[in-house]
Formats: sequence, C-alpha cells, structure tokens
Amino acid sequence: MKKNPSQLRAIAHLSGPMMVLAGPGSGKTSVIVERTAYMTGEGEIPASSVLVVTFSRAAAKEMRERFLKFTGQTSTAVTFGTFHGVFYGILKQAYGLGAGNILSEEEKYRILRRVSEDCGTEAAEEEDFLHDIAEEIGLVKNNGLKIGQFVSKKCRQDTFRELYEKYEAQRKAVRKLDFDDMLVLCKDLFVSHPDVLKQWQTKFKYILVDEFQDINRVQYEVIRMLALPENNLFVVGDDDQAIYGFRGADSEFMFRFSEDYPQ
Repeated sequence: MKKNPSQLRAIAHLSGPMMVLAGPGSGKTSVIVERTAYMTGEGEIPASSVLVVTFSRAAAKEMRERFLKFTGQTSTAVTFGTFHGVFYGILKQAYGLGAGNILSEEEKYRILRRVSEDCGTEAAEEEDFLHDIAEEIGLVKNNGLKIGQFVSKKCRQDTFRELYEKYEAQRKAVRKLDFDDMLVLCKDLFVSHPDVLKQWQTKFKYILVDEFQDINRVQYEVIRMLALPENNLFVVGDDDQAIYGFRGADSEFMFRFSEDYPQ
C-alpha cells in the first residue's frame, strides 16, 4: 500500500513522544505494523525492547500476525499484548500470581449478588443492576478514585459505598483480583517498588499504544511511568471512536498527551 507523507513520517519516527490522530480507514494498523518493522530493522532497535499494546486480544493477535507477515518472520521478540495481559504479566513476575488468583466473571457476580442481598437492595436479583454496579466499581478503580469521591447513578451514595466495601472485603477474603485490580495493583507496585519499575523501563524502552482514545486514567499513568525516562511513547487514536467509557476510558487523555509531552 502506498503511504502518504503523514503515514511515512509516523513510520519513520524513532525516538521521543508522538501522537497520531487516525480516523477510520486511514491505515492506522498498517502504520503501527510498519513502524515496528522499521524500528527493529533500519532503526536497529532490539525487538525485545518494543511493546505494542492495545485493548483486545484479537487486535493484539492480528497486529502480531501482520507484523510477522510484513517482515517475513516466523517469530519475534516484540511484545504484542493487551493492557490487562501486559499488566498481569508484570504482576505474575512480581507476586507469583496464577490463573487461580483471578476472579472469574461468574465469581464476581456471585459476590455482587450476595452483597446486594446483604445490603437489602431490592434489585439484588436483577442482572442489569448487578452489571451496572460492577461497571461503577470499575469506574472507581480505573480512575483511581476514593470511594467518597464517586457518585453512583444506580443507588444511594451510602448504599453504593456499602456494596463496594463489602464486595472488596469478600474479594480479598478469597485472595483474588478482579479485572480492574490488575491495573490498580500494577500502578501500586511501580509506585512502591521503584526497582521493579526500573526493571520494566529497561525492558520496554519503546512503547506503542493503539486505540489510545480508549485509555483510562490508571492505564495512562502506568504507561507514562513505563516510558520514563526516554519517553519513547507512540500513541495512535481517534477521539471520535471511543467505546470504553463504561470502563473509565476518557478521550480527554488525547488532549492531556500534548500537554504532558509538549515536545
């Protein structure tokens, strides 16, 4: 596919921060794939120091396959993964976590149903209510909020706080993490153990983020920490395509990026 000047500029960008705005059909994935190939080829950047992160396993798998096809390789040391997959890998190495430490969706809703009944919530048996509460708990965690800072749209403030605290207590009692805890725990790990952060900064010296409009606060903060000190952070997104608002995603971070990286 013939590239236009903007695509070529993005592909050839090697170091420092860059944000690429790319609408539907603008060749976003091929630019990410070809930039990764350019970095590890002409740029002579070790493949093992490159992290390409996105939001779904299907997207990560597709990018890896396209990269291998484009470069004619059968395997690569470039890491292609999802935010949760990458953060889980970091936690696994730090704490020895396994699949048994992750709360399944079935277990999560079982706990939510139980704590809703304990709180005397009339909608305890309604799946929609439990789903909404699960989303709101995710919003609290993904935005790094204190429980007192969050205003529930689904129930009274004191009721939501009780639901949240009882859910957390029961989750911790079975010594398991939910989907959102992986993000929060990874941030806490980096803040409390600078040596561990340094280890991963040394590992991933070049970071590419796809679908950047879907990033949430905790993900953004962890990625920013990982990218230090060189800030070789390349992000691609379209603020008109944000789809993960229910998980705390905020396209406002696309504007924040320009402020955080004025260079």
